[in-house]
Amino acid sequence: MSKPGPGEDPAAAPAPALPPSPWNLEVPPAEQAPGGPATQTSSAWGDKVGPPSLRRPVPEKKRPKLPPVLLPIGAGLIVVVLVAVALVLLSGGDDKGADPGPGPSTTPSATPTTPYTPPAGAIPVAYGVSVVPVPGWSVLETEKQGKELVTYAPNGEARAFFWVRQKENVTAKAYLLAIVEGETENEIAKLGDERNLPCPKDVLEECIAMSYTSTAKDKAGADVAVQGYVEVYLRKDKVATAVDFRTRTDFAPKAEADAAQMKTSVLDSF
Repeated sequence: MSKPGPGEDPAAAPAPALPPSPWNLEVPPAEQAPGGPATQTSSAWGDKVGPPSLRRPVPEKKRPKLPPVLLPIGAGLIVVVLVAVALVLLSGGDDKGADPGPGPSTTPSATPTTPYTPPAGAIPVAYGVSVVPVPGWSVLETEKQGKELVTYAPNGEARAFFWVRQKENVTAKAYLLAIVEGETENEIAKLGDERNLPCPKDVLEECIAMSYTSTAKDKAGADVAVQGYVEVYLRKDKVATAVDFRTRTDFAPKAEADAAQMKTSVLDSF
């Protein structure tokens, strides 16, 4: 027992002794193994454990546990959801019967553009363009560019030509001049002025024409008076369509009337 200090009543009852704490226990000296210091010791925490940490370990947070009665309910809900998803996938995922969709619109819709349907007897050229020959005109089979129609005199000689041909990525003027120069090559020709035409369709962006007269030679070498014209219609997709008409002057009234009908069939097909 300790002696009473100054000011303490010797007759007072001694303070009760506190129970030993594992933090305050005196650790007996460790028994050293031969050849080195001890690394483990016996203590109130158990046999042969290391010295306690200066700070107590943070207690682990425990997650709330679901009551056992809810586990089967949750499992049942999962099964129901999986079955529902499987049914939706098998049915295509679209329940048209449940939602009839929006009702008919009261706003009048735009009239759909009807694609051009060539009439009976139309001869396709290219790029959707066609020509309908007038009776008495036939296709010149030897022509390799576009479609060239020709009409013959009773003696078998050609009297007039109506030629539809096309070229991509060329200006209307360049195509026009090239055709006129080719038609009048080696002839005595008089060329008219280049003139603009009103474009008959919205798909066209440039329409030009040029007329000419010339003197050609027939098979016997005699002079033949010729007249004609070239018209070029350039579409917005940069496809140029040329109408090349040429006739003997003595057959011009009939040939020009036929050519006007055939040209209309070409313009209708744009």
